[in-house]
Amino acid sequence: MSGRGLEPVIGLEVHVQLATKTKLFCADIAEFGAPPNTHVCPVCLGLPGALPVTNAAAIELAVIAALGFGCNVHPTSAFARKNYFYPDLPKGYQITQFDRPLATGGSIDSPAGESTHPPVRLRRVHVEEDAGKSLHDRIDGCTAVDLNRAGTPLIEIVTEPDVVSPPHARACLTRLKQVLEYLEVSDCDMEKGSLRVDANVSLRRTGETSLGTKTELKNMNSFSSVERAIEFEIGRQRALLDAGGTIDSCTLLWDAASGEARVMRLKEESRDYRYFPEPDLPPLVIDRSRIELLRDGLPELPDARKRRLRNQFGLPEYDAGVLTASRVIADYFERVAQLSGDAKASSNRVMTDVLGWLNERRLTIDAFPVSADALAGLIRLTVDGTLSSSLARTVFARMIETGREAAEIVETEDLAQVSDRQAVEAWVDDVVARFPEEVKRLRDGETKVLAFLMGQVMKESAGRADPRSASELIRRKAEAGTA
Repeated sequence: MSGRGLEPVIGLEVHVQLATKTKLFCADIAEFGAPPNTHVCPVCLGLPGALPVTNAAAIELAVIAALGFGCNVHPTSAFARKNYFYPDLPKGYQITQFDRPLATGGSIDSPAGESTHPPVRLRRVHVEEDAGKSLHDRIDGCTAVDLNRAGTPLIEIVTEPDVVSPPHARACLTRLKQVLEYLEVSDCDMEKGSLRVDANVSLRRTGETSLGTKTELKNMNSFSSVERAIEFEIGRQRALLDAGGTIDSCTLLWDAASGEARVMRLKEESRDYRYFPEPDLPPLVIDRSRIELLRDGLPELPDARKRRLRNQFGLPEYDAGVLTASRVIADYFERVAQLSGDAKASSNRVMTDVLGWLNERRLTIDAFPVSADALAGLIRLTVDGTLSSSLARTVFARMIETGREAAEIVETEDLAQVSDRQAVEAWVDDVVARFPEEVKRLRDGETKVLAFLMGQVMKESAGRADPRSASELIRRKAEAGTA
């Protein structure tokens, strides 16, 4: 079969670490970055006689996640043993769910107003424990094993093969992460391993419904890596088919540095794992009334919040979309808008100054040194005329540098805007005297010169001159031929 005339078929498997304090089946702390092998016990080490006890908080977070994607949560599900040998799997099996998952159905939709990517159906959401971590760079020539992560609670979200392209995969994952963060079931930090993605890729003849032989991509540590890896694998499969070869079902490891994937092993089938019911755990039973209570308690999700911000604050579609992309940013903005009394000014300040500062440093809002209350104070001073826009930028920078409130900076550094007409006129007269040619050009109708003259007045006044008064005086003096 030639690689031409084929379309990609892509499915995603997303492992999400649940935001619990302790592990799934024991009381050990689920903490990232602790010294190796310090958060372990007989249960997660798989020692003889140790019995698992299910973490109720983890199950509730899993239910919330499933409900957030519109899944059908089953009141009764069951744990199973997935048997395989690997150095970081101390028991020799993983406790997961197989034929009776927590939830099925549901979908990942595109954000409201964005129809370029179709919804992706979900096949299942199930609960499982994580394995440990093999470390290949700690000891020369050896692999070390850290079991702190063993037993950490996960949900695995498995999509149907509805993803049609690498950009679609990235958009789907971006949306999934956004919803999970709104639900507060995980921090979704890929650098910490809180969200890990595997992608299944195959090719089939365009228009057909049968699936081709799939391969699985692993070791992708960002959504951009997922996109690049899928693009590479589609190209690899096309080239192989064009050369008259066949696709082997295998697992590939993505190497972001080289931009290539290499075969790790032939892909296992479910029968290779010898699944059987977990004998040490009873069926997982969740009362229907509890499921409905959790459904009723779901937080406002991105699209609903976007609509509300537009209606409540009169924000443009674009502004509302940017501000609701992250729940913490949306929370920050709403606090600023409520305290400042000016939603549009708050939107502009958060989108331009706050997000610009954070993006430049690749930081999250948690690291921003200016509180929402303090930023609202700066906006109030701008709205009431105490600060011009240029002075506001100066004060904003000083707030970041010093951690002080805007009002304190304005008072101690004498940065308040000057509206006194005599003071402003003195600055204007000085500029008019120094730039007679420019004033003549303004009088002759070259209006763009006004911006230059205004800039000189603001420079002369250290940004403190009232822009309206200064602009009016410059025009008057030019028309009168003062220069």
